[in-house]
Amino acid sequence: MMRYLLLLSLATLITCGVSAFQPALSLSHHHHHHNEISSSLLQASSNSVHDTLKELDITLPPAPPAAANYLPCQRSGNLLFLSGHMPLLEDGTTLITGVCQSDDDINAGYKAARQVGLNLIATLNKELDGDLDRVAQIVKLFGIVQSTPDFKSQHKVLNGCSDLMGQVFGPERGVHSRSAIGTNALPLNLMVEIEAIVEITAEEKEE
Repeated sequence: MMRYLLLLSLATLITCGVSAFQPALSLSHHHHHHNEISSSLLQASSNSVHDTLKELDITLPPAPPAAANYLPCQRSGNLLFLSGHMPLLEDGTTLITGVCQSDDDINAGYKAARQVGLNLIATLNKELDGDLDRVAQIVKLFGIVQSTPDFKSQHKVLNGCSDLMGQVFGPERGVHSRSAIGTNALPLNLMVEIEAIVEITAEEKEE
């Protein structure tokens, strides 16, 4: 009986010992993984926006002029309100036009929305005199997709612009709120039109 109790106590001690070490091993692994993530984010945040554009092999199109009686960008306090932008290509004149009719058009719509995003960033670049690092937050995008009543993937089309903002400005500043709707017609037969609200930091004054 004594030998049985001794063996039972030894088994309990071993089991408790293993259990006691498991959280410590898990915590150590979690701490190491957290350090890797923090290091990665720190490295990403150390790049300027223009450096990120170069790494992504992105050349901004010229900032588009207004197509009618409005301002491409209006500032109120630390917010920039960007008018609806078009999917203008790098030559500044060619537009991506057409109608999204089925899921086969999602990819074309996605590319058009991404191109609108490049034009939005070009306008920001002009408004901020080339200092895109002053962008504190892409607050909201509002996107309109020219589409037929049967097309239900406007949100997937708008991802073209949303994904770009996340890539260029990072997950902290680039991820935003958003609305995506469809319409039966857009000016100039545009496939996509997107407007934006962007928060900026105050301009640093020279001493």
